[in-house]
This record gives sequence, structure tokens and C-alpha cells, in this order.
Amino acid sequence: MWLPRGQGFSVSGWWTWGGAARSIAIVMLLAPALAACEGSTGFRPMYGAATLADTEAKLASVSFGTIPGRVGQRIRNELIFQTTGGGSGLPPKYHVDIAIRQQIVSTLVRKDGESQSQVYSLEAKFQLIRVADNAVLLEGTSYGRASFERFDSIYSNVKAREDAENRAARAVAQDIKTRLAAFLSGTA
Repeated sequence: MWLPRGQGFSVSGWWTWGGAARSIAIVMLLAPALAACEGSTGFRPMYGAATLADTEAKLASVSFGTIPGRVGQRIRNELIFQTTGGGSGLPPKYHVDIAIRQQIVSTLVRKDGESQSQVYSLEAKFQLIRVADNAVLLEGTSYGRASFERFDSIYSNVKAREDAENRAARAVAQDIKTRLAAFLSGTA
């Protein structure tokens, strides 16, 4: 299709030689600085080739205390599976204590007072403790939320709530595992 002059696609609007030269100059200036950071202890990838085995070994040496209730057991099982692959871990050097708090909030309330959906909220406070001297190395709180629909069938409501609890527990376990890995990758 032929367009008259002044109409059509203009390359100069989104790419110019000045912009390309500026980008190349920035890369050339930052490259030595980033290369210098590679060998130092200040900048390391958490799951890099050198630190991956160390981090996995440290995570495998973490034991998890029992957490009361079905959701607590689900969080504990998820953490054990994510840190050891489901097998037995190394002798524990660290121990994690977790306390959970659960809450259900009704949303979309009908005129007759019945709710059409609910949100399951899960809060987990955890402490990473070194077994050798019982020193608390890391404390934190992780949150998980999952919504679920309400139905006329009681069985459907129970299964929907269990599914929401499982999703929130999985999210909390993943968050705790990531935070533990980040902390343990930096410790000696």
C-alpha cells in the first residue's frame, strides 16, 4: 500500500542513533563495575552454580517443628518436601518453629445475609534457630490468602475451603523456604 508523503510509519520516532549511542555508552560504563562485583562477597546470585549446592545442603539441614492442625501439617509437609525433596534430611543444624493464625472473611454478602464467597487468610510467624546454641537467627511473618465460593451443598463448601487452605499453605511454605534460602545462602 502506498502512503502519501507525511503519512505512515516513522522510524525516527522510536529509535535514533543518539539513543543507541547512549545505550551503548551506558553498557560500556557499567560492564567493568558489574564484572568487579562478581568476585566479591557483596554480589552473588542466590542459586548460582557455586552457591546452589551450599544452599541446598543448608536447607536440607533444617528441621521443622510440628504445627498444630491440618493447615499447620500441610505447611510443614510442604516445607519438608521443598527442602529435602521428601526424603530424610541431613542432621539438623537449624530448627524452624512456626505459629499460625487463620481467619475467614465473608465477601459478596447477599441481601438475606448469606455470603457467596469467602477469603481464607493465613498468617505464619516463624523463627530460624541454630541448634548448637539456640540462637534465633531469623524471624519473620509470611502471609497467604485464597478465596473460595460458597455453594448450597455442604460437601462443596467443605472441599472449596480445604482447597483454599491448601493453596494458602503452599504459598506460605514457598515464601518461608525462599526467605530461609536467601538467609542461609549468605551465612557461613
